[in-house]
Amino acid sequence: MKIIQQRTVWFSISGGLILASIAFLVIFGLNLGIDFTGGSLLEVEYAQDRADITDIRTAVETAGFTSGQVQPSNERGLLVRQPPLTEDQHQVLMGTLLTFGELDELRFDSIGPVIGQELKQKSLWALVLIFVAIVAYVAWSFRKVGSKVKSWKYGFLTIVAALHDVLIALGVAALLGHFMDFSIGTAFVAALLTILGYSVNDTIVVFDRIRENLMKDHHTFEAVVDQSVNETIARSINTSLTTLLALFAVYLFGGETTKDFALILMVGIFVGAYSSIFIASPLLVTWQKWMDRKRS
Repeated sequence: MKIIQQRTVWFSISGGLILASIAFLVIFGLNLGIDFTGGSLLEVEYAQDRADITDIRTAVETAGFTSGQVQPSNERGLLVRQPPLTEDQHQVLMGTLLTFGELDELRFDSIGPVIGQELKQKSLWALVLIFVAIVAYVAWSFRKVGSKVKSWKYGFLTIVAALHDVLIALGVAALLGHFMDFSIGTAFVAALLTILGYSVNDTIVVFDRIRENLMKDHHTFEAVVDQSVNETIARSINTSLTTLLALFAVYLFGGETTKDFALILMVGIFVGAYSSIFIASPLLVTWQKWMDRKRS
């Protein structure tokens, strides 16, 4: 399979996905959850069929809760997002919902805006530090192949592939946030970090095979990279497929609180498998060819 020779096709596909993701982020933005904005989240489930959602919203607003959202979470469940509530307000809200039938309170989370801002800053710092650590680790691991390709280039392209995956995952989250109220919380950050780890691992496996073949093969650089990608493609696809099947099961049967986490992981891992095969290695060849032309 001539993957490297068809790199223009792969770059075009990724370029389209990245442009679409940026457009979604600019137009829709990210729907930040209470973890980052502060507020209260109440989740309940009615014992019998839930009343009409419009009637429930009207009752909640009449009770004085006019600044938040009331949304169905499944056939009998309900999610109520509000600014930070006191315990007395929490009980008033519960009393309002109880007028529509017997229910169980599944969770009640309340976070202040100061804590939400602190969580946002720490999440961003965690992502930055992980990127730096990845570049340093990959550069050190590939230090023995500097005669043909500088080791830091492997680390840099590993990060490029990971950013490609994260950006597309963010674009999907923005799209879902606009049309399906997909909210960004600490679980989403955990999913992004998981996507990063998975993407880096997959890319390093391919790069490691390139390193091995460069040390013993005297064909052209492009031919060695193409051979290495073809030797690892089956492993990457099989690993990703088994992971996706497990995540799909979590999405279907894991409950409402894990659905968003599983969904964004499925998107990220699918895109990560694509980028490690069709983006990272072709970029390595493109970069090396450009450097060769520059030297000649």
